[in-house]
Amino acid sequence: MAETKNKKIIMAMSPRKSLRDSAGQAGGNKKKHIIIAMSGGVDSSVAAKLLKDQGHDLLGIFLHFWKDENNPPNPLYQGGAAENKCCSLEALMDARRVCSNIGIPFYTLNFSSIFKKEVVDDFLDEYKKGNTPNPCIRCNKLVKLGLLVERAKKLGFDYVASGHYVKNQKPKTKNQKYKLYRAKDKNKDQSYFLYTLTQEQLEHLLFPLGNYIKEGVRKIAGASGLPVAAKKESQEICFISGKSHNDFLKRYLKLKPGPIKLLPHPGPLLIRRGEELRQPAERRGEVIGKHQGLPLYTIGQRKGVEIGGVGPFYVAKCDYKSNTLYVVKDGDDPALYDSKLIAGNVNWIAGQEPKIPLTCEAVIRYRHKPTKCKVTKSKVKSSYIVKFKKPQRAITPGQSVVFYKKDEVLGGGVISP
Repeated sequence: MAETKNKKIIMAMSPRKSLRDSAGQAGGNKKKHIIIAMSGGVDSSVAAKLLKDQGHDLLGIFLHFWKDENNPPNPLYQGGAAENKCCSLEALMDARRVCSNIGIPFYTLNFSSIFKKEVVDDFLDEYKKGNTPNPCIRCNKLVKLGLLVERAKKLGFDYVASGHYVKNQKPKTKNQKYKLYRAKDKNKDQSYFLYTLTQEQLEHLLFPLGNYIKEGVRKIAGASGLPVAAKKESQEICFISGKSHNDFLKRYLKLKPGPIKLLPHPGPLLIRRGEELRQPAERRGEVIGKHQGLPLYTIGQRKGVEIGGVGPFYVAKCDYKSNTLYVVKDGDDPALYDSKLIAGNVNWIAGQEPKIPLTCEAVIRYRHKPTKCKVTKSKVKSSYIVKFKKPQRAITPGQSVVFYKKDEVLGGGVISP
């Protein structure tokens, strides 16, 4: 169903009440009017069930994103278009069944154009520049949550809810701010992907699963008779089919093969865990293989570095000027470690910069162990220098660094080259 047609239908049945009106209904009723983003998975389904059981008015929305037309088409899908994992025919039907099961209206919105522009095109542009982007962070900021919140407010809904594992704490007084925290289930916590949220967005967002663990969510789904209770989840990039995204990059980027060399210049002696890690003696810059195109490789990568003979080898540097891939033979080689990084495009959850210098913990990639650091200002506007107490392995340009104070998300930014 086209987005414009859906918008008219939704507007016809939307409550058109402000947040203040909803909170102050007669009799102290705190019923809220909520759009719940339905993905067809167990998490968003249980989030919807919990909110429905609390007595809120819900509208289930399924978002259509861009689909790679170069994938094998699905003849059962509208127009025979290739499928995106987030909005496949199976996901659509599962979301529809869940909404029917719990008794809430169900509609779809077509966000494919903005998703292609803001997420897919940016993903490819970043790889062209030699960065390794995280498209899920950008999608949450500009599309899945960001754009949906804007649409919800225009349609008169109070909130947008999702199945993300994260906590959103409302301010208790007018002088306080909204805060974002890690979820109770640390193995499922998705706060890393949401550091770009603003105070204005947090005011209209609900995350019902923040205080639940995954096992408990599945039990709720089973006990409630939801048809997706046992459904497996996917943690891969939604718009890329298959197990690797290299085939996707090969289709859309002009890749230029080049030499693979052992990293020629020894780095400084690194002392870690009381042990001295010295440079390999054979590091002389000789050519030992041929790469398929630098965008296919990322710092610290082992799998996919195809070099005949002895190995393994690890990506240490991608030199785009000479089109050379530099590798090392030791996974703990000092060349793979650095004690600092530059973070750009930084967003602070509180909407204002904290006291700098800032001592906190940082996460440099999803599921990375938090590490102590000090954040200071850089000479470049909206950029910061992050110095770690211990050197970190495979700091990768294009990925995000997220700052925490215990479980609170302070903010984050994109790692600069």
